[in-house]
Amino acid sequence: MAARVGIFDSGVGGLTVATALHRHQPSLDITYVADTAFFPYGGRDAIEVAERARYLAQMLVAHHIDALVVACNTASSAALELLREEFDLPIIGMEPPLKPAVEASTTGVVAVLATPGTASGARMARLHERYGGEKRVFILPMPGLADLVEAGEIEGDRVETMIRDALAEPLAAGLDALALGCTHYGFLRPVLSEALPESVRVIDAAEPVARRTRAVLRELGFDPDAAGEPREVLCYATGDPASLEATIDGLRRAGADLPTMNIGRPVA
Repeated sequence: MAARVGIFDSGVGGLTVATALHRHQPSLDITYVADTAFFPYGGRDAIEVAERARYLAQMLVAHHIDALVVACNTASSAALELLREEFDLPIIGMEPPLKPAVEASTTGVVAVLATPGTASGARMARLHERYGGEKRVFILPMPGLADLVEAGEIEGDRVETMIRDALAEPLAAGLDALALGCTHYGFLRPVLSEALPESVRVIDAAEPVARRTRAVLRELGFDPDAAGEPREVLCYATGDPASLEATIDGLRRAGADLPTMNIGRPVA
């Protein structure tokens, strides 16, 4: 029997994790929920985000999944411990990859791009305290950036200007490692490559989370490398499914590498 993985995010950002998992094992049974009715999470109260996370987890658990991925830094910060207490299955969360960014830095100047909710959250504060040390860490809240990605806008003047403005001071200070603290930002790698010197390493958590999920499946007795017929990723939207499909089409046209997806009817 194939392992079944449930993934949720506020929108399309968590598809970066779904894509990484699908790339490793195209036959993996993946169900994805985009909470487009409540997007964005970044400016919402942590209690409200936790309530949504609990609701979405219940929805995916009803699909008889074997493991759950909270593919959203804001939701992980607000609700990961709560979900692990309530649900009897492995739950993998996201956190801004500050630790690997700090470890990769030789200049001692690191930056994190994050939503306002993640930037001001307790998880980020703990990461900064634990790994910031003697490094100079710029935590950069990016209001509106995830919204552009959610609309399928991952290139062009607006995106480029927002990124260049945010990174001007860290670059002047000697930035050489940039952590992406929102799964949506993984779609912006081409723009970041243009905006940053080659010496700046960009670190995304999607691939490490996919590896951790595969390790969890192995611990559960599944073979994460088992061959099989490739599966579509089943996607649901809490909002209008046509809007989700349009966003995904826009991301593809802009060059995003995404697996084949079946966009389901909206879920209540």
